[in-house]
Amino acid sequence: VDNGSEFISKDVDLWAYWNHVKLDFSRPGKPTDNAYIESFNARFRLECLNEHWFLSLDDAQEKIESWRQDYNEKRPHSSLGNVPPEQFAAQNLPLKTDPIRASGTIKNDLQNFKLT
Repeated sequence: VDNGSEFISKDVDLWAYWNHVKLDFSRPGKPTDNAYIESFNARFRLECLNEHWFLSLDDAQEKIESWRQDYNEKRPHSSLGNVPPEQFAAQNLPLKTDPIRASGTIKNDLQNFKLT
């Protein structure tokens, strides 16, 4: 996650703790730390959220699931050798990029944060 106010609140930290969710924060001022998710979010918004009216929760779930299936099962991804993620995972091939950095909880990030 990035360091926006919605993600660094105590409420989010408590929710993550009680739900056994590990939050991984990008370094302040380093938007490239989460470039993959920023790219995904942009595509999801452009191709799905901005393209549909959701008339109900069921309608939203159906349309989002259809987009997700296309994204994961049919669409080739250049970063995965031009195969869909599902096929890439089945082949168990190594990624050509570094894995996303794991940093721990909000509390740990704040304790370890130093200005350089």
